Parts: sequence; structure tokens; C-alpha cells
Amino acid sequence: MSFTVIPAIDLRGGRVVRLKQGDYAQETRYDSAPAELAARYLDAGAQWLHMVDLDGARSGDLENLAAIEAIAAIGLRVQAGGGVRTEADVQRLRDAGVERVVVGSVAMREPERVVQWLRDFGAEHLTVALDTRWHEGRWALPSAGWTAMEDGSLDELAPWYAQQGAHHLLCTDIERDGMLSGFNLALYGHMHTLAPELSIQASGGVRSIADIVAARDAGAAAVILGRALLEGRFTLDEALTC
Repeated sequence: MSFTVIPAIDLRGGRVVRLKQGDYAQETRYDSAPAELAARYLDAGAQWLHMVDLDGARSGDLENLAAIEAIAAIGLRVQAGGGVRTEADVQRLRDAGVERVVVGSVAMREPERVVQWLRDFGAEHLTVALDTRWHEGRWALPSAGWTAMEDGSLDELAPWYAQQGAHHLLCTDIERDGMLSGFNLALYGHMHTLAPELSIQASGGVRSIADIVAARDAGAAAVILGRALLEGRFTLDEALTC
């Protein structure tokens, strides 16, 4: 199985930011302009870039589409989401040059619609995002920028999506997101057992090259790298050697 290292850029108000545990009140802003940072990642050897429209994730609109489109034009393969609620939103991102559209809240609330999108756009062009938090004895599924809680669970939806033909599934342990506390390896091992046919993207908490290797060994097909890269815990060159 191939393994992909994917740097991430989170956008809010057109700027590069990171949130702690998805909390919009715990925002760190970075000096780099999004396009400049993306160009540096491209120069370092990245093939993919993960982008999140944090404004859109909360509002349901594609508020940073222009920035995403500009970055998709420089030669990176872009995976992007945040605010995707309708088929028209998926089409707008595809038209903007996004190769894989990330669907999160709607994937939890209206899974049948997302299955239709998988058929219409192709499974290679969608990433189902089931971000999760341990809550009342289950891996619960917060949505809408992690501000609302859905009824289903990760253990129910992940294998169901695999059965429906999804290929790519992004999973963030919200409690670790932006905390530099290491990946939740038990979670990704659990997901690999639940739905081995899915390409699992691990996100949330990476702090070292050893964490990347451990996620790969736990069954993840890709890792998303955010704060650790922005703060120089390791270089993208070092990460790509994994």
C-alpha cells in the first residue's frame, strides 16, 4: 500500500491559521501568505496539499474559494473542504481545480446524498471526513466545524461508506488536533480493522517523524501535517522520506 504525506493549510479570513481542538477561540495565525506557503511545500517535494476553509466549515459557504483556486493552479494536487453542503459546492471546488473534495458535515447528516456524489463524481474525487471525539462510550461525530453533535458513530458510518464504494476517509481525533500530542494510533488501528478497504488519512496531533512512521505502521494510508510543520518541529523534506 502506498503512503502519502500531505501538508495542510487551514484558511480563515484568507490567512493561514491553526485551531486547537477545533476551537475557533483558540486560533494561532501564521505570517506566511497561503500561496507562498503552498509554493514552499511544492518546492520541498509535496505532491498533495490539504486545505480547509474554516470560515466555510462553520457558515456552510465556500468563503475561501478564491484562495483555494489560486493554490490549485500552481501544480499541487489539492484536497479541500469546509462548507461543502451541496452537489453544486462539490462542482465549484472541482471547477476550481480541486482534485479531491472533502465532505464532512453532510457525510454525517445525509450519507445517502454523499453516496450519490461518489457515483456522480467518482470515488477518487471525494474524501469522506468523519472527524471524531470520544463521547459517552463511543466515537461520536461532531459536525459544522465541530460545533454540533450528530446521532451516528464512527463505527457505524466508516464501514458503511466502505460498502458503498468510498475510497478515501479522513479521520481527525478532535481532542488531539493542534495539540502536538501524537496521533491516536489506537483509533487508526481500529479504523483499519473496521474498514480495511478504505484509504485512511490520519490527522490530529502529529509532533515528530516517529509519529508519522507509527501512523503508517498502524494502517494509515496518509497523514495530514499542520501545526508541526508550521512551527518547524521537522521539515517537509524529512517527513516525505517516510
